[in-house]
Amino acid sequence: MPIAIHKPLPAAPITRHEVSSDVENFDSDVDMDSSARSSKRPRLSGNFIVTPGEAITDDSQWMRGHGTYIPPLTTTITSSVAGTLHKTNKLLSVTPLRARYTPEIGDLIVGRIVSVQSRRWQVDIAAPLLAALPLSAINLPGGILRKRTAVDELNIRTFFTEGDLLVAEVQNLFQDGSAALHTRSLKYGKLRNGYFLSVTGTGGSAGRRGGVTRSRRQVFTINTARGGGEVDVILGVNGFVWIAKHVEPAGQGKDVSITRLEESVSREIYSSQNEDIGVETRREIARVAEVIRALVEAGVRVDEEMVVKAYEASLDIDADDGTDGAGEFLGAERGRRIVEAALGEIGG
Repeated sequence: MPIAIHKPLPAAPITRHEVSSDVENFDSDVDMDSSARSSKRPRLSGNFIVTPGEAITDDSQWMRGHGTYIPPLTTTITSSVAGTLHKTNKLLSVTPLRARYTPEIGDLIVGRIVSVQSRRWQVDIAAPLLAALPLSAINLPGGILRKRTAVDELNIRTFFTEGDLLVAEVQNLFQDGSAALHTRSLKYGKLRNGYFLSVTGTGGSAGRRGGVTRSRRQVFTINTARGGGEVDVILGVNGFVWIAKHVEPAGQGKDVSITRLEESVSREIYSSQNEDIGVETRREIARVAEVIRALVEAGVRVDEEMVVKAYEASLDIDADDGTDGAGEFLGAERGRRIVEAALGEIGG
């Protein structure tokens, strides 16, 4: 039987699948010609996952936002990161699926001292670059309004040293994207008597899946059960969390006027000595930490409301199971039940 050789057929075009089948177009009046449809994305939807170097559109009516770029000699908006495509009016941007923390002025963060220099500290805040905490941006014992002298520079390690944890606020941003911090407030400073937790999904955006979000209150106190007392929770926008035993500052009120601020600052605030923490308090600190981990693993936002509701849900589940919290892991199936119960409380 003779062999027939046919002309090869063109390869079938590769089509991208959407995350959701019921998503709608960004704009109903956007219509690209057939030639553009074969080489560019057929339509712009809100739930597309794009990869680095992938062409999004060459329509001139769209403007490029963060996470995109336009290659030289072209007009095509191209993704520079792997993430979800978003549209704001005529602005196209790509939110990374996973990224380092991007500092913004006013953010409350938890950081770790990594190096001590002549007049400043270098702080790891989970950002691409280390942050700077100048000596002039902290409260000094004996008066905060005086100038920093050479003696203060020599004693810089008595305030913070390598490995110390602190809570601070982003005061300024430099051109390279690094941040300048300050602790000129009685609610900021060195952290003691607690447990450090780093969670994923950082970025501070409420639209990001999971992780700590920017909210009205990043520092709050939980009245724990089973004799644990009060536990302070500090949710750093950079994804660093501090959970500690609540300690009332000795001789300090809740409101201190600026004229008496220097009188309230003593060397005790820079002490690295932890106080005695009872077993009940340690157990409840660990419970709060596991609750936050369960929220992050479930892709739920982490803020004061969610943490409190999830903590209460964990107590209810222990009561229903009759375990009383003894040796029970709050992850996996129990973690899923806790998150569902917390979401149900908020939704209800």
